[in-house]
Amino acid sequence: MGNLKKVLVLYVGGTIGMKRNEQGVLIPVPNAFLIEVKYHSEMHDPTLAARYNIKLKENELILPTRYGLDDLLYQIVEYDPLLDSSNMTPRDWDRIAKNIESQYHSFDGFVVLHGTDTLAYTSSALSFMLEGLQKPVILTGSQIPIFETRSDAKNNIISSLIIAGCYKVPEVCVLFANKLYRGNRVTKFKAMDLDAFDSPNYHSLADVGVGIELNQNYIRKIDNRVTFKVHTDLDVKVAKIAVFPTLSYDMLKSILDSSIRGLVLETYGTGNLPSQRTDLIGLLKKAVDKEILIINVTQCSRGMVGDALYETGKIADEIGIIAGEDITGEAALAKLSYVLAIPKMTYQQRVEKMKANLRGEITIPTMAV
Repeated sequence: MGNLKKVLVLYVGGTIGMKRNEQGVLIPVPNAFLIEVKYHSEMHDPTLAARYNIKLKENELILPTRYGLDDLLYQIVEYDPLLDSSNMTPRDWDRIAKNIESQYHSFDGFVVLHGTDTLAYTSSALSFMLEGLQKPVILTGSQIPIFETRSDAKNNIISSLIIAGCYKVPEVCVLFANKLYRGNRVTKFKAMDLDAFDSPNYHSLADVGVGIELNQNYIRKIDNRVTFKVHTDLDVKVAKIAVFPTLSYDMLKSILDSSIRGLVLETYGTGNLPSQRTDLIGLLKKAVDKEILIINVTQCSRGMVGDALYETGKIADEIGIIAGEDITGEAALAKLSYVLAIPKMTYQQRVEKMKANLRGEITIPTMAV
């Protein structure tokens, strides 16, 4: 019998723990998830408690991992109220970060059960909020509730628990459909399929099959020189807008005049703007002159905004819009919120911070020699 690793599970909400009401609509059901998990013998073996000579609390369960790994003692903390992820706000990001901070030294890893719709925003935000992280923080959910006969919930939870407790992955991650991804590299790209998430511009951190294969070259290294620190003072005056053919002067002006301090601008291809629309370019130039941080990201699923290949892309560089490289729109929004909240920084320092690779969210191009 090996060691008993400890994992804290924060059950925030989402489809994973929903039930159908009388109208057949999925809704959160308080205090039902824990009971259901205890029902599954592969997720909880209470006989192990006697072997480890421990008395389980009401919200504690034991997962027998086998295969040479340590068994897991995990504790489920259910949020009140449970949230559909479409209702998530930065206040909820704060709560999750603070819960992890308060229990950081008591557990070997953390799992956050979350709805899928805004999961990529939460995982991106947490990656910036949790500085110097040296333990796994894994977000997961499901497309089908755990209460259904056929569900992806159980596999996602078990795989997340095992990686969080038994493997050294010092990052905020997303586990879905047998893939472990960096949290600030994912986006939800399928609404109805079980493999709902993808990491379009970065390799998976682990692949879950018969065994769990870590892709070590892509995992951030533990840096013992860095102290774990939580940042919860995010700046929420940030927005995201896509460029589209019918975008009008008034539409863009209403966004830029709305007291925002940062904007994620989703452009065509490799960062291209409608360069002949001098009215729009003038608005963007005026916003940059007012020191609104604007970061340019591509609308494409894969690719990056970097060196301008076209005249329509060069104009963004010329007016001072930041090239976002291969960052996702979700990560760009979270990064703006984080950078704008750092005290005592000049505008130019914030620009340089946005260009820097802070948590593995972007790939910095290497210079040819």
